Amino acid sequence: MTRVPMEGKVLNENDRAAAELRAEFARHGVFAVNLISSPGSGKTALLERTLESYDAGRRVAVLTGDIQTDADAARLARYGFPVRQITTAGACHLDARMIRRALDGWELAQIDLLFIENVGNLVCPTSYDLGEACKIVLLSVTEGEEKPLKYPGIFFKSELMLLTKIDLLPYVPFNIDVAEANARTIHPEIQIARLSCTTKQGLDEWLRWIDARKGGQ
Repeated sequence: MTRVPMEGKVLNENDRAAAELRAEFARHGVFAVNLISSPGSGKTALLERTLESYDAGRRVAVLTGDIQTDADAARLARYGFPVRQITTAGACHLDARMIRRALDGWELAQIDLLFIENVGNLVCPTSYDLGEACKIVLLSVTEGEEKPLKYPGIFFKSELMLLTKIDLLPYVPFNIDVAEANARTIHPEIQIARLSCTTKQGLDEWLRWIDARKGGQ
């Protein structure tokens, strides 16, 4: 009898669930993006600045994942768009079944853009497909420019790297050119944008990227 390793079985089941989600998103015209980073890189701040830039008629929704608390959902709900918290109770990543359960009751036909804020972690979320159109990795200038070399999996799988908190560059020993070169060592075609959610520098470039990528999904 062939024995299937448990990890492989779990990932295979997740991939099936993710494929179903991806087909459903495509059927309803939903552009879903998966935001991944270390804790504290600025995913929630990015979503705050993004949501506040949209008019009330924009058909956007957010799923935000954390091990505990609904603090991020509370922060994002202030902008008037549908937001739900996924609390993993210890799991270091979201999976496709969590996304499926969190979407229950939402009319996908009423959503054009779905942001999925993953649990803060550069390792576990890399292996779990959520049915998204693309992965986006955030790297803040407070973390170190060697992160792409230390955690190559997520940088290889991400379509875009956002270099965040660039307003702090004068105060931290971070070489932004080296960070970008390291990312392109792992993924030569990765797109890169620099931004600050404090000063909003680079925010327009991010918003244009989302709209362009959604239009070409």
